[in-house]
Amino acid sequence: MKDARTNDAASAILADSPFFDDEARDFARRVAAFAAPLGDAPHGHDVDAICRQHVGNLAASGLLREALSTPFSVTKLCIARETLAYHDGLLDFAFAMQGLGSGAIALFGSEVQQARYLPRVAAGETIAALALSEAEAGSDVAALRTTARRDGDGFVIDGEKMWISNGGIADFYVVFARTGEAPGARGLSAFVVDAETAGLEVVERIDVVAPHPLARLRFRNCRVAATALVGEAGRGFHAAMATLDVFRATVGAAALGFAKRALQATLEHTTQRELFGGPLADMPVTRAKLADMALAIDAMALLIYRAAWQKDQGQERVTREAAMAKLFATEEAQRVIDAAVQLHGGMGVRVGTVCERLYREIRALRIYEGASEIQQQIIGRGLVDEYRAAATRRAAAPTSEDR
Repeated sequence: MKDARTNDAASAILADSPFFDDEARDFARRVAAFAAPLGDAPHGHDVDAICRQHVGNLAASGLLREALSTPFSVTKLCIARETLAYHDGLLDFAFAMQGLGSGAIALFGSEVQQARYLPRVAAGETIAALALSEAEAGSDVAALRTTARRDGDGFVIDGEKMWISNGGIADFYVVFARTGEAPGARGLSAFVVDAETAGLEVVERIDVVAPHPLARLRFRNCRVAATALVGEAGRGFHAAMATLDVFRATVGAAALGFAKRALQATLEHTTQRELFGGPLADMPVTRAKLADMALAIDAMALLIYRAAWQKDQGQERVTREAAMAKLFATEEAQRVIDAAVQLHGGMGVRVGTVCERLYREIRALRIYEGASEIQQQIIGRGLVDEYRAAATRRAAAPTSEDR
């Protein structure tokens, strides 16, 4: 692999590390070869059509199978998202949502559900979506209010979902609802609901700074069969967290791809831009900014691929490691891209330029799949819980006098 600091090869800084094996390196080259011709294509206004086209291209390349295959290779998922994001944010979005939207089915779905949905998702014939967030229950999943009550031989779903990616173009939604087996998070279940199901309505399409399909859904007396239940009743929170445990580090990988592209664009610009009689890149202040950008990018990669490697090695939960990767990468990528915009001057905020696009695309990553503040809570809670558990063990351990 070539040097990742000056091109798009996925995390070449780690190519010779234990985090990457020959299969991962080959996969990185494959994704780069696929994505390079598709990058920087003008999006126009029909984002829905572009996303459908991207899903078809990803399926034809065989890459979508990596977003669905269990056991998941989180390393490959991160490589894919880093490389796709480097070239095109919507291309990354299309890949990620096919995986996230069908992840609960891949992990916990019945054989019938897996046979019905996953091959069609991999083939690009079906678009998936995860319907978890609500207007008052985004970061706090346990507070969601959508209900699914038992009725005869099925369930009836009522409520609303907000900020649903692929909303409006998805062929099915994995919907999380309160079934009431226990209070709070222990009383949630997951259901697969086809888009044409009576009682399911897309009531609003939502525009955001980096356009992609996003919608508010409403469920009114939406009846589904008992076979729509994904996994066990009352285990929906576990299914949601397990899915996020796989995909959360990949959000950091997408941020890494954006940051790398920003650094590449900045190197091209500053080495060519003349200022005060010489290249902008020769000014000490510029080199200091470039150094900070490169440092952040390498640190992002190490945290991201550590979390991915630990998960792939069979560690059951990597909640804290994934939270660290997601938090650090998205926050630092924001700073890297802001520095890129600053060094580009007026061109950095001109609509249609690489830096302007990256500036819009990076912002949402600090919010979705757990805002930065939630990641801080996860990391801090884990540290405190570990400390208290260790203190309890020390207190319970027999002393030399007891022996």
